[in-house]
Amino acid sequence: MRGRFYRPAQVAPWPTVVMTHGTTATITMCLDRYAEVFCRAGLAVLLYDHRNFGLSSGEPRQLINPWLQARGYRDAMNYLLTRADVHSERIAAWGDSYSGMIALAVGALDPRYAAVAAQCPACGMEMPKLAPDEWHFQTMQTIFDDGDITGTPETTTGPLPVVSADQIGAPSLLKPIQAYRWFIDYGGRHGTLWENRAIRVIPPTVVPFSAYLAAQFIRGPTLLMAGRNDEMTHCNPDVTRAVFGLMRCRKQWADIDGGHFGLLYHPSEIFEEASARQCAFLTEALGAQIDQRSLIT
Repeated sequence: MRGRFYRPAQVAPWPTVVMTHGTTATITMCLDRYAEVFCRAGLAVLLYDHRNFGLSSGEPRQLINPWLQARGYRDAMNYLLTRADVHSERIAAWGDSYSGMIALAVGALDPRYAAVAAQCPACGMEMPKLAPDEWHFQTMQTIFDDGDITGTPETTTGPLPVVSADQIGAPSLLKPIQAYRWFIDYGGRHGTLWENRAIRVIPPTVVPFSAYLAAQFIRGPTLLMAGRNDEMTHCNPDVTRAVFGLMRCRKQWADIDGGHFGLLYHPSEIFEEASARQCAFLTEALGAQIDQRSLIT
């Protein structure tokens, strides 16, 4: 995996945020703007592309596997613990959309993470049928630790477009027009390395990768920021609320305008609100000493 490490001006060791992108997006598609806000406030940031995407290596390219991406957070933590300039007990997992869901689960699966911030997490289309109990979570833990996570693609015809303006002639992985507009705008910018194709693999594990099954076992303080009127079918508000309700950790719920993609447009008032609220949560949760003026610059 490859990405960027942001160093704040404050004296090390630094509290640190691990950040990665949602479905097929890359780190320069607005997430770097969030990293800049956090860094100005005194937080170090490790911002990386998932394996198989963007700057990172891995084959086949554009392959989405939730278990693999969750292990990426584990690999990021392993790397940070080799750095003397990182405060080892003050590291947070941050995720957006699909990686928001993954970050929530990682908050339970990897006890080294001290906090979690998830924006517009894609927790599922419908309420899971499995019970959120100890057995299902421990099975998730076993798979996450060293289980077989290989699988076959959902489609046999090869990669799908990520977004498309023609859902009849060229159906895509993400269907709302808002997704099309954002990906074509931000993904089409020079140097993003975004590709409009994806292969999704859901390994046939004993239990699925699920924030719902993991929620009650999240250890550190957690912020869940949900988009009002979220357009994405995998962001069913009933499921998101259920995940939040199951959490036993110190938790915060925050609503944000703009649907699923509004907070990914920079500059904008929604971005400023979202980044400031997340920054305030992260700095408090990680015990960072900051200049409050940095939250509104």
